[in-house]
Amino acid sequence: MASLRLRLAAWLLLPLSVFVAVCGFLSWRNAAEVADYVQDHDLLASAKVLSDRLIWEGDDVRASVPPAALSLFVSPARDRVYLSVTDAKGRLLAGLPDFPLPQPRRLAGADRAQWYDATFEGRPVRAVITQRAMYDVDGARDITIAVGKTTSSRDQMLHALWWPSVEYLLVALLLAIVLTTLALTWELRPVMRLSRQLVQRDPLHLDFVLDAHALHTELRPVADTINRFVRQLKMHSEAQRRFIADAAHQLRTPLALQASQIEFARYTRAHRQNWETRRADMDALWVALQTSNRRLVDVTNKLLLLAQAEHGDAHTRLERVDLAAVALRSVEQLAALADRRHIDLGLDAPPQTAGTVVQAQPALLDALVTNLLDNALRYTQEGGRVTLGVRPVDGAVELTVEDNGPGIPAEAMDRVFERFYRVSQDTEGTGLGLAIVQEIARAFGATVQLAASPHGPHGLLVTVRFPVPVAAI
Repeated sequence: MASLRLRLAAWLLLPLSVFVAVCGFLSWRNAAEVADYVQDHDLLASAKVLSDRLIWEGDDVRASVPPAALSLFVSPARDRVYLSVTDAKGRLLAGLPDFPLPQPRRLAGADRAQWYDATFEGRPVRAVITQRAMYDVDGARDITIAVGKTTSSRDQMLHALWWPSVEYLLVALLLAIVLTTLALTWELRPVMRLSRQLVQRDPLHLDFVLDAHALHTELRPVADTINRFVRQLKMHSEAQRRFIADAAHQLRTPLALQASQIEFARYTRAHRQNWETRRADMDALWVALQTSNRRLVDVTNKLLLLAQAEHGDAHTRLERVDLAAVALRSVEQLAALADRRHIDLGLDAPPQTAGTVVQAQPALLDALVTNLLDNALRYTQEGGRVTLGVRPVDGAVELTVEDNGPGIPAEAMDRVFERFYRVSQDTEGTGLGLAIVQEIARAFGATVQLAASPHGPHGLLVTVRFPVPVAAI
């Protein structure tokens, strides 16, 4: 495919070339009309001079051709001039006997003349015939005068009239080609510079940013799109690196623990002679394996959920979801856990759900609510209280999770959203719950706030504020 410069030059010069061609044709036609008019006027003038020199000589008409009639045809091209004077019966009175004449016709008009083109002696000839009535005692007699001339002088006149204007048009076209080439080269410099930057860019260097302000207005969206793609690629690359690092960090301990437990089981089977001792060791080992496997599965699932929340699709593929219905479903799923810990788990949501619709991905929204509830149930002591609330507030929808647990110290409020950070090491967990909540909320355009519970000396209040969809306002 041709370069952009050549394609733009072709599209710019095409209408100009058509314009030059049309102007050249119109100029040629005008020049031809002028040349034809001048030649036809000279022919008619010569014919009239010759007609005026017809005289009676006895019973016949005699034509005397004066030098003035021929002086009109003097030209540098040395054209040949042909004369023919005939009477009404076709009898030659003067001139060449075989000069071609048009079909006999009655000439009309003020000039009583007819112009025509012919070929004589192998040359193109422009000729005119005119008639004159001569009177004698027997009445009127029509005399036909024909004057012809070769077209060399006419062609020279046409060339002299037409070619200067064509030269001007060709010079203008050539100048336009040069100026267009220079202008395109100059104006396309930012595009060429952009191309060189993209070619020379290190594929592993994702901090590359194009300066959109240095480009033309039409090219700025292209630069903005490239920058956006680079940022998204960088974000995905960083998310992948974080996932690999987090997975390597969090999975190393459970896997090493499982490996040691398996090795201990092999040792117990080989060296414990007492069956009761061996059975007790194997039962304890079984419980430990279950615990480590459960932790391994939990960490893996949360890492995958965190990676899903960081993916670009989480920001774009949103749909309308009823937050109150999601909250009810999460309460039902975790009711058994709350019952085992003797925790009062409640739901505070309006009966009408029309005002609790948000833009989100259903699966990730379920994960957000479930992680908030699970985190509250893990850190709330037995016999405590956890309340999940959903309500529309001031053009938004708020999701609240309140508990009367130990709460979070003020110095740890800024760190609880960090990955793998846990306020208490005595509580089972991965330290990913609030990090997942924050990433999912960010993907939905929501905000997460932590505060002390307003209903007691202890406890925590988590508020997630969702924007209301435009169609639902």
